[in-house]
Amino acid sequence: MTTLGAVLRPQLPPERLRGIARLADDVGLEELWLWEDCFREGGISAATAALAWTERLRVGVGLLPVPLRNVALVAMEAATLHRMFPGRAVLGVGHGVQDWMGQVGARPGSPLTLLREHLDALRALLRGERLTTHGRYVTLEDVALDWPPAAPVPVLAGATGPRTLRLTGEAADGTVLTSSTSPDGVRHARRLIDEGRASAGRSDPHRVVVYLLAATGPGAEARIRAEFEAEGLGSAPDLGVAGDADAVAAAVRRLAEAGADTVILQPTGDEPDPEGFVRFVAEEVRALVP
Repeated sequence: MTTLGAVLRPQLPPERLRGIARLADDVGLEELWLWEDCFREGGISAATAALAWTERLRVGVGLLPVPLRNVALVAMEAATLHRMFPGRAVLGVGHGVQDWMGQVGARPGSPLTLLREHLDALRALLRGERLTTHGRYVTLEDVALDWPPAAPVPVLAGATGPRTLRLTGEAADGTVLTSSTSPDGVRHARRLIDEGRASAGRSDPHRVVVYLLAATGPGAEARIRAEFEAEGLGSAPDLGVAGDADAVAAAVRRLAEAGADTVILQPTGDEPDPEGFVRFVAEEVRALVP
């Protein structure tokens, strides 16, 4: 069964989170995802609040930019969330937008090396290991969590380019793909992820999460087109979907058939009714997606 969720975009002020998270819980949305976009909202603080305000909703953060965060701190935050809200937090890490990282003096010389070192250390710490490592970016001396997660937890990583996709197969437990990923792009990503998994000798499950830009109601097609044009994608085929529940569900199914385990519907930045969008996903689209 394909997991279905929605994004609460950080274009909304943080005070909107409580009502939307509670609504998502009430209507049975499976996952609500949050973004740590510079310089809008903190991913961990927002996720903690959303989890505390709800009972069953899973809350994803995609993504935490690793140049901004010491890996020991990420491990502490992640372990705390997993112990307080078992099975309900989904955390992903990634390169971050490099221009933003440059704005805060955190742009690394080798984003790929940093992500690899961060993933290796983070997964080891969350397994309860005591770790000493001296890498190019990650340095830990006899570090272990006093309160590691009580059960194994997956660590996801965002990826677009081929080297990062292979890396997520090697060193992460899942991969998050952007809304600029078509069904063919998902298939290509799966192949690269599997190459990485094979090189690392991994046969454990690997979850692929894909964002899908979606809009419904009056002006939906124009809003989708405007957002992709703003991102320099123009009228890219097989990206985004505008229409009713049948149209959106068909786009979700195409991504699932291409290899996505989870599809997170991403409203446009100017979505006029975020609460209505959550209801639409949970009550109309979900029934049409196996």
